[in-house]
Amino acid sequence: MSWRDALRPVRMERVAIAAPVDSLSEVLAEVADAGAVELAAPPDASPQTVAKAAVVRDGVAALAGWMPADAVPELAKRLAPAGGAAVPITRPKGVEAPSLLRSRGVRGSLSPLVATYGTVPYSDIDPTPLAASAYVLMFGMMFGDVGHGLLVLCAAAGLYFGRPRWLGRFRRAWPFAAGAGLTSMLFGLLYGEFFGPTGVVPVLWLEPLSHPVPLLLAAIGAGALLLGAAYLLGIVNRWREGGVRVALYSSAGIAGAAVFIGFGLAFAGWYSGLDDLVVAGGLLAAVGLTLAFAGFLAEAGGGAGGTAQAAMRIFDVVVRLGANLASFARLAAFGLTHAAIGSIVWTGTTALWPGHPVGAAAVFVVGTALALTIEGLVVAIQALRLEYYELFSRLFQVEGRPFRPWRPPPTSREAMPCPSGSDEACTP
Repeated sequence: MSWRDALRPVRMERVAIAAPVDSLSEVLAEVADAGAVELAAPPDASPQTVAKAAVVRDGVAALAGWMPADAVPELAKRLAPAGGAAVPITRPKGVEAPSLLRSRGVRGSLSPLVATYGTVPYSDIDPTPLAASAYVLMFGMMFGDVGHGLLVLCAAAGLYFGRPRWLGRFRRAWPFAAGAGLTSMLFGLLYGEFFGPTGVVPVLWLEPLSHPVPLLLAAIGAGALLLGAAYLLGIVNRWREGGVRVALYSSAGIAGAAVFIGFGLAFAGWYSGLDDLVVAGGLLAAVGLTLAFAGFLAEAGGGAGGTAQAAMRIFDVVVRLGANLASFARLAAFGLTHAAIGSIVWTGTTALWPGHPVGAAAVFVVGTALALTIEGLVVAIQALRLEYYELFSRLFQVEGRPFRPWRPPPTSREAMPCPSGSDEACTP
């Protein structure tokens, strides 16, 4: 698979399923067993319904549908003994192919992160690997502790091997748990946290509770990088969806990216005292706002009402951009909360240890369990919230159509009438 194919949903092929009328039932049974073809019928339609929709010419029945391109040769081989065929045909103009994300291997385990948000349009980039990487990175920054990360990594191993058995139903989540555990350990090393400030590992970067402002700035900087990546992917998606005009005028395309970069340059120039950089950033932001205004005005249809609507949407773009960037401050806020919990647990443990070692052990175990469950759940939700509201809102502007292969109920295959227009008898 080429890198281009890896960055998009599964490549779909428009196909014609053709068969002699007297063997159509057998061919449709093979198609149903393969479960790889979306026909112009409900996914659970009976063979009778599907057969009636077939086009019949000179004793041959044909049905059009969609299927993954790499599955076409295998299906054609299955249909050949019954006289059927699966033949690629030209895709109709203006008709978007159904979208299917890869379901095998590690990538298949990660795809629910994107699919839960919505269906990726067929023309868009499939952001699954990038989205999963951003998610575990944000999780680790908020849950930085080598000891806690190691326990999460052990949980990932339990999910992978299905031990204990009740974890088997959650096995597909093991890549997320493994990634979250590894990034938590990485940031734990940077923070010098190992079940709290125990001194077991050195501080490679900063102590969160002692240096909250640098951590806050780092969190906003990380958010800016993630937003920049989201704008870049958004430009590609807008271009693929509607060409250069859509990409240029969209607030989730070039126009929005220009506003984002322009404000960033202006802020950097103000912070560093470089007036020329402030001016350049302001001009770039103004160009972006002008392009976005033109796009909003065209959508609204022009006129006084359209102008007012476009102005309000421009105001929303600016306010939302600032709010989105500020939202990434929670990476530092929850990182500080996690460090504070670890510090409280460790302080209580060391205070009780000289006279009450059993009580100290109980405080350590219970505190660690609470940090893993409550704080871990909160951090997981916050990372998901940042992923969906701040990043995915720029990647996706339209909803795709999910691929729904035809799989009729087993009991519906017993009897099937001839397709419409045929004078020959069909045999089940």
